[in-house]
Amino acid sequence: MSDQINLFTIGFTQKSAQKFFDTLKESGIKTVIDTRLNNISQLAGFTKKRDLEYFLKTISNIDYVHLLDLAPTKDILDEYKKKKRDWETYEQKFLQLIADRQIEKKVSPDLMDGACLLCSEAKPHLCHRRLVAEYLNGKWGNISICHL
Repeated sequence: MSDQINLFTIGFTQKSAQKFFDTLKESGIKTVIDTRLNNISQLAGFTKKRDLEYFLKTISNIDYVHLLDLAPTKDILDEYKKKKRDWETYEQKFLQLIADRQIEKKVSPDLMDGACLLCSEAKPHLCHRRLVAEYLNGKWGNISICHL
């Protein structure tokens, strides 16, 4: 593959709805790819699945896709969040999971180009959306990653 893929990531916590949607619109995002395991909880606020899909389309004409193959399992997430395991263990388990799932065969470069991986974490360094982006770049070798 040679064509450059521009892939973005964003977390919604610590952002107002205005900042969140303005950032996506100004970045020229075509599709938001929800990588959360749970996207319907009350904690999701303005990013609850049905609301988010509506807001994205209405405010910015951005498509919405929820891909559970890009989300951690409940076990991996609970071990990290509830049992307070270290990030390195979480990262190893999550990378093994997406390798086992062969996500590079389940998503297309066309879908990823101009897309934005969404999850809740404010910063990408301790977030699985960064791991997904870096994993795909490792497989395809042509992804420019921008964390919004």
